Amino acid sequence: MKYLDEFGDPDRARRLVAEIHAATTRPWSVMEVCGGQTHAILRHGIDQLLPAEIELVHGPGCPVCVTPLEMIDRALLIAARPEVTFCSFGDMLRVPGSAGDLFTVKAAGGDVRVVYSPLDAVAIAEAEPDREVVFFGVGFETTAPANAMAVVQAHDRGLANFSVLASHVLVPPAIEALMASGTSRVDGFLAAGHVCTVMGTHQYAPLAARYRVPIVVTGFEPLDVLDGIRRCVVQLEAGRAEVENAYPRAVTAEGNQPAQEVLASVFEVCDRPWRGIGTIPASGWRLRAEYADHDAERRFDVGAFVVEEPAACRAGEVLQGLIKPDECEAFGATCTPRTPLGATMVSSEGACAAYFRYRRSGSPAALRGG
Repeated sequence: MKYLDEFGDPDRARRLVAEIHAATTRPWSVMEVCGGQTHAILRHGIDQLLPAEIELVHGPGCPVCVTPLEMIDRALLIAARPEVTFCSFGDMLRVPGSAGDLFTVKAAGGDVRVVYSPLDAVAIAEAEPDREVVFFGVGFETTAPANAMAVVQAHDRGLANFSVLASHVLVPPAIEALMASGTSRVDGFLAAGHVCTVMGTHQYAPLAARYRVPIVVTGFEPLDVLDGIRRCVVQLEAGRAEVENAYPRAVTAEGNQPAQEVLASVFEVCDRPWRGIGTIPASGWRLRAEYADHDAERRFDVGAFVVEEPAACRAGEVLQGLIKPDECEAFGATCTPRTPLGATMVSSEGACAAYFRYRRSGSPAALRGG
């Protein structure tokens, strides 16, 4: 299949692995930011092909995983209202809140519907004017443009019964928070290629310079990931800390400017809590005042919330690369995909879900038999 098969070629993979081995002379920790990259690494056993000196640690780039518990609780409260049709992508339905999930609300009679685009929710609002239609807008810079466009279309069509429960987060402030935390052990980053497709690469240069870390924009196929690792290791060994684009078939320096324009017209930057991590300044988007009528958080008055994360869940440490999923005492025991304690075990991009799905336990060296 074009654009897939050529990025899984075994001969090219062997050459890249050999180049990584040849370039490596000392230990390095490299964080892949995106959960999609984490799943590619685990699914293809990429971490087991690397030199023992290279450790891959998993980052906070799973949008479902970092959606804060209080936002899930807001969604549950809104979805349970009799006048509301609550629309969401399917991967949010099993994310646990303080008491239940959206499936629980649906089982109790709530009108919870899975949609495949925020524009589907706009169409429902137009077709069912007597219902309050709420779309759960979750994600990074990647998904935000479509959600912003849905708000614009609903506004322009005069659909007063459409609103968005927005929980958008931004990657660069998260990288900065990790590096400024004092606990980070990351030497270099594989940045998420799809985020840079929208936003470009210019936001990363100040971070690379300030924290002396290479940031390599990386795709999601096996050869993409191996090439990103290779470039990152070459920079580290040479003492360089630069932004490098290893995903040029999709990413340009300036990004998708029409998408950036619609984002800027609908959203404004705000402080945003990240599940398991805490509040990161200027790390999220909320609807601008001009679109307040489409803001579900204001419309249903569910802004004030104080909740506690489950003490047994160490997803926050997983998302910061401080531990691997199988180092959590609950992993595979009290926390499984059927009985998740945190979103990292539920989401299709969650690191805990990847470890469980690919039955990963123990270090790559141990799995290699080394």
